[in-house]
Amino acid sequence: MQEAITDFRGALRRLYFGQTIAARSWRIGLLLFDLVTIFYFVLSATLPQLESYPRLDWAIGFILLIDYGLRIAIALRPFRAAVNSTAVADLIVILSLFAEAFIENMGFLRVIRMLRLLRSYHVVKDLRETFSWFRQHEEIINSAINLMVFVFMVSAVVYVIEAQLNPDINSYMDALYFTVTTLTTTGYGDITMSDTMGRAITIVIMVFGVALFLRLIQTIFRPSKVKYTCPDCGLNRHDNDAVHCKHCGNTLHIPTEGEWQ
Repeated sequence: MQEAITDFRGALRRLYFGQTIAARSWRIGLLLFDLVTIFYFVLSATLPQLESYPRLDWAIGFILLIDYGLRIAIALRPFRAAVNSTAVADLIVILSLFAEAFIENMGFLRVIRMLRLLRSYHVVKDLRETFSWFRQHEEIINSAINLMVFVFMVSAVVYVIEAQLNPDINSYMDALYFTVTTLTTTGYGDITMSDTMGRAITIVIMVFGVALFLRLIQTIFRPSKVKYTCPDCGLNRHDNDAVHCKHCGNTLHIPTEGEWQ
């Protein structure tokens, strides 16, 4: 019996980490499924009409549960894998998908599923290992993911806390609208916080969020840097067309792929 379990775990590990065609196809399939579910959860949180498809949610939850169990089974340290932040977020999402049979607050459940956005970091990691295009634009992609996760997660916090307290926030879209107008310092004033908790959240968004938001926007739209360690001073990020190190002036020999970037 123990030998059969060991063989099964070995087969699963080869499927998740192997380099065969079957293993690569399996991982690409999981990547596509992750991308589709992340997109679906974002849409379902902002479009109330998607609440009428509970069977689709249950089907997604069943697939996520199988994948969650398989990942824990092949882990060298199952307990550590189970308490990993991404694994915990996945488990919360899975529970929310099945909890709608017992809980009527669909808006709350769908916002909780925004935790699936944390999976995007793992998705980008796998895509970077599979496709060279992702490796070449890693900094921009990571910044865009950080920005998306930050904005949607803060909006989720605003919605969960304020939906029952603030008459101006009746949907996740209202919370997202408030978050974006606050982060961009637009401040139309049509949605304001009147309770103590809401004002505390707004202060946090303004003090910490605005600086982070502007930094991520700058990283996305500024010219990307080349990773190349200067042999003299050790500076490892340079402009694409750099000939000399900006720190020490040493002549650089940055390798290219035969095309102007």
